[in-house]
Amino acid sequence: MNPETSGAGALPPVGAAAPEVPTHGPGADAVHGTRLDPWLHAYADRAHSMKASEIRALFAVANRPEVVSLAGGMPYLEGLPLDALGEMSHRVLANRGTTALQYGSAQGDETLREQILEVMALEGIEAHSDDVVVTTGSQQALDLVTRIFINPGDVVVAEAPSYVGALGVFRAHQADVVHVPLDAAGLIPAALEETLASLARAGRSVKLLYTVPNFHNPAGVTLSAERRPQILEIARRYGVLVLEDNPYGLLGFEGDPIPAMRSLDTDGVVYLGSFSKTFAPGYRIGWAVAPHAVREKLVLASESAILCPSNASQLAISAYLETCDWRGQIKAFCELYRERRDAMVGALAEHLPDASWTVPDGGFYTWVKLPAGLDSKAMLPRAVTARVAYVPGTAFYANGEGSDHMRLSFCFPSPERIREGVRRLAGVVAGESELVSLFGVSGARTHDDVQQPGPNVS
Repeated sequence: MNPETSGAGALPPVGAAAPEVPTHGPGADAVHGTRLDPWLHAYADRAHSMKASEIRALFAVANRPEVVSLAGGMPYLEGLPLDALGEMSHRVLANRGTTALQYGSAQGDETLREQILEVMALEGIEAHSDDVVVTTGSQQALDLVTRIFINPGDVVVAEAPSYVGALGVFRAHQADVVHVPLDAAGLIPAALEETLASLARAGRSVKLLYTVPNFHNPAGVTLSAERRPQILEIARRYGVLVLEDNPYGLLGFEGDPIPAMRSLDTDGVVYLGSFSKTFAPGYRIGWAVAPHAVREKLVLASESAILCPSNASQLAISAYLETCDWRGQIKAFCELYRERRDAMVGALAEHLPDASWTVPDGGFYTWVKLPAGLDSKAMLPRAVTARVAYVPGTAFYANGEGSDHMRLSFCFPSPERIREGVRRLAGVVAGESELVSLFGVSGARTHDDVQQPGPNVS
């Protein structure tokens, strides 16, 4: 039998006209995509909802040395004992190199999981190492939890504002995010109750309550100890799993850490932790602590995604926890970030008295409300021109709200750079306020802003 002349997949005879393929119109898009992306027609539906993070998009500009970046939440790594860490890494490779460079368990190194229990004990969490799943940063843990729970159209309830990286994950998995407001004491229980009741009446499937309870990103507030059991009780009544994302919990400036929500409810909470803020993000090691059945699903999901987390990174962090004063290092970070928080708050009071802001008790961020009429997203190009960067508030809302706010980060720049950055920002705000008074809209362009046409070279 000639395969070229028989069967459903037979080739046309030699010399025959090729099948007609549309070159324009809707049919052309279905076959060819577009000139910019010939595979546009082939993407899964979820890919069309993906978009660049407003923070990542700033990195190329914010990393220029002449720009004071108050945008990114990068820890101040110069505060680490880098010489000692270098020697430690050498010992890991010299003594356990074949293990460090080999594949490992999808759940993570058992010794490191035991050590993670010591870290979480500082926030009152009692668990077994079998409850812990090591991940490639807590961002992967967030993605895995979302993957195993969310169907397209399911609802995730999240604080307003909310962590931009979480919103990106939820969007990628086609969840509908419904926001619940915060105040100075964190997520508002009455607002959560009202929201869940309304969604239940509408027959909506609510799968997760996502919260950053400590030194919130971006709002800087902390969920009070009094509200935590209230939030858990409400979630329990409505059958909603709480996703407690807690990268900043040990970075408090005053007193002992508030007990984690996971310490109050082991069956209704998945806890996400990370070494990125208390040690170093470059190792990309985080973890999840979950109820037993959920943990099993997380291990399977992690295995399908990455096979296993990096053994080299896990053994390096394990050695750090074993041989270095990691508690003392966290305390040193807290002192350093408190000094920078004070510099930020002092500079805002001096240069932007018409704005308002949160005064965080720990973490990396303050949340600034601009004077009336200003739009932080529209104002950003002028700020970059003035060599200062921030993150517009719109990045932290699924529905595009938040234009009257901005997130300022005080973790990375020195106190002197922070004060200079706020001074520059105040100049931008003053200029923008003048434009609003003249044109009635933030981001209005003046004659000087309009680029004059160059010579015609076409």
